[in-house]
Amino acid sequence: MLFVDGYLFGEEKFVEEIREQLISGTYHPLPARRKEIPKPDGKLRPLGIPVIRDRVAQMATKLVIEPIFETDFKEFSYGFRPKRDAKGAIRHIRRAVRKGVYWVVDVDISGYFDNIPHEKLMKLVEQRISDRRILKLIRKWLKAGFVKDNQFHETELGSPQGGVISPLLANIYLNYLDTVWENKFTELGTLVRYADDLVVLCRTKEQALKSIDVLKAVFGKLELQMNTTKSKLINLWDDKVGFDFLGMHHRKIPKQVKGEDRNMLRSYPSKKAMKKMKEKVKEVTEPRNRLFWTMNKMVEELNPKIQGWRNYYAMDSFADLFLNKIDWYIRKRLMLFWNKKRNGRKKHSNFRVTGVIATRSGLKKLVG
Repeated sequence: MLFVDGYLFGEEKFVEEIREQLISGTYHPLPARRKEIPKPDGKLRPLGIPVIRDRVAQMATKLVIEPIFETDFKEFSYGFRPKRDAKGAIRHIRRAVRKGVYWVVDVDISGYFDNIPHEKLMKLVEQRISDRRILKLIRKWLKAGFVKDNQFHETELGSPQGGVISPLLANIYLNYLDTVWENKFTELGTLVRYADDLVVLCRTKEQALKSIDVLKAVFGKLELQMNTTKSKLINLWDDKVGFDFLGMHHRKIPKQVKGEDRNMLRSYPSKKAMKKMKEKVKEVTEPRNRLFWTMNKMVEELNPKIQGWRNYYAMDSFADLFLNKIDWYIRKRLMLFWNKKRNGRKKHSNFRVTGVIATRSGLKKLVG
């Protein structure tokens, strides 16, 4: 690498080589590296991680074509889109429920990213992109395959999670569902989608059952399958049943409004999200090779995670009941860390003292 007047010529040369390959038509992507991430249900989520060169080329292409497709995407689609996020999807749900929703169709698509048919996806891309060079690039990325355990595997289906352009392609494919719903079935209920996670919010059970039939029919055309094990039909009439969506549990819970009880939708961390937060805290505080850390260092490591959880989960005051439990768990883990560090025999002592030390070190809280 050569630095001159603050410029890194090695990176400039790298980008220029990619540009020349794209212009000359000599660019060919390498197979993605397959990495499998454990899921909470014990299964593995496959990620296809392209090499840096391919990620740069995908990002350049995405920057060019994404605005074209953004004009087609619907207001109720929130996943992997500019200036739209999961909290926006949750607010959309809460607005719909306030208008009178009593039934929810909670839909899971079986292995969505791994089962997108390439030809049908390309037909949808071709409706908006006519540049053959761009279309050829996308086909190459879809067909690049992956390497697992030093063995090459071809890809006849799917858009691998982990690729820069994959979320956009996934949205393009499910925008077919969004368009069909908006044009023909809005009277059945409100569709809210975040990538391949979606719910339909209906006033009546009859509408909800019809919505399921519509979704199955559209999925059939897209060669996708509804996961009947994970998909659910939920009655939101009272506080007995709720549904999980985007890390939150949503349920109608009685609340005093002007002297009378009303069932209002509340959103708070799901059991799965609570478990995940505790696991993250334990990952930071448990390793014995961190016993030489100061409390300041430990707090410095935890604070960004705490702030991130607070930014996301503290959108409903009812969530404080659950976030308080995480605050307590963090202090418990810091107590264990502190007692081990000081070679204390009583690992579960000095909870209050440890809390004071952590607070003086700047420990943030999820609540308050």
